[in-house]
Amino acid sequence: MEEFFTWVGQTLGQIIRFVVDLLTGFFANIGSAARGFLDGLSGALGISPSLISLVVLVIGLWLLWKGFRALMRRAILATLIWLLLGFVVLSWLIY
Repeated sequence: MEEFFTWVGQTLGQIIRFVVDLLTGFFANIGSAARGFLDGLSGALGISPSLISLVVLVIGLWLLWKGFRALMRRAILATLIWLLLGFVVLSWLIY
């Protein structure tokens, strides 16, 4: 009977060790993967990989999204305003 519980304890310990090692490896590499993604994105767009540039990029894309949503509502004037604002913001970044 004691051997059974020893086996169960060892098996449970190995499973826990595997999960901890897996999560440690995942979270150790996620930072470098995110950095590589942001460097690739900023390199393809021709912008600096700073946090401010990426925030302005997100704002510009959000303005374009608002423009396309206004277009779906058939609000032509709002579409023109949102798209113009989005293009202006994005033109500050991409030159």
